[in-house]
Amino acid sequence: MKNVLKTIMAAAGLVGALVSPLAFASAASAETVKIGVAAEPYPPFSTPDASGNWSGWEIDFMHALCEDQKMDCQIVPVAWDGLIPALTSGQIDAIMSSMSHTKERAKTIDFSDKYYFGPVVILGPKGADLKATADSLADKIIGVQTATNYQRYVEKYFPKSTVKTYQTQDEVYQDLAAGRIDATIDGQIVSASFLKSPSGACCEVKDQVKIDNEIFGYGSSVGLRKGDDALKEKFNKAIANVRANGTYDKITKKYFDFDIYGN
Repeated sequence: MKNVLKTIMAAAGLVGALVSPLAFASAASAETVKIGVAAEPYPPFSTPDASGNWSGWEIDFMHALCEDQKMDCQIVPVAWDGLIPALTSGQIDAIMSSMSHTKERAKTIDFSDKYYFGPVVILGPKGADLKATADSLADKIIGVQTATNYQRYVEKYFPKSTVKTYQTQDEVYQDLAAGRIDATIDGQIVSASFLKSPSGACCEVKDQVKIDNEIFGYGSSVGLRKGDDALKEKFNKAIANVRANGTYDKITKKYFDFDIYGN
């Protein structure tokens, strides 16, 4: 009888040895969060190198949030206009790509608390007399990245202008530097990097646009699937913790000499 019991216990132990790694793997995979980032460079927030490694303010901030909540976060590059479809279809679990929380987007996805909100500006060639008004920009070619709030803003407030769309803001800046467009609209935080670059020597900030919250929303936030309240709570807790413990300021000082959190 003892031998039979030993055999049963040994078998149970073998099964446990086989099952446990699978159980642990399942638990680990449950903690994995796939975070979608726009595939194109968006310095100083997110930039990939030749090996596909990402760096930038938003990448550092992402790692801080994930560390705070003990989440295993994986970056998944996705074309900008494919980020929301990738989220709603389950290919990614969250979006962290300077995406503004707007009422229009909130019809499709949910958002965390904001983590930054910067001014929006008009950029153009040095010496050009351009203001953020419909008359000043009449008959001008304004370059914008497609499917962005900037495109919506230009189409609404500068109806006399010609809007030229691009897949990336990088391409917009290339054409601005080459003189193929007259102006562009972008966040002041991001445009600062362009203006400090060799190609950006051509241009300068012309004017700051009036913020329309219906278009620009209420700050850049983590995009989440509707109903994913547990993950939303984790990100909100992480954002609050990282801001409170000084990590937010420490990361920000690496890239900016001013506060980007905004009002």
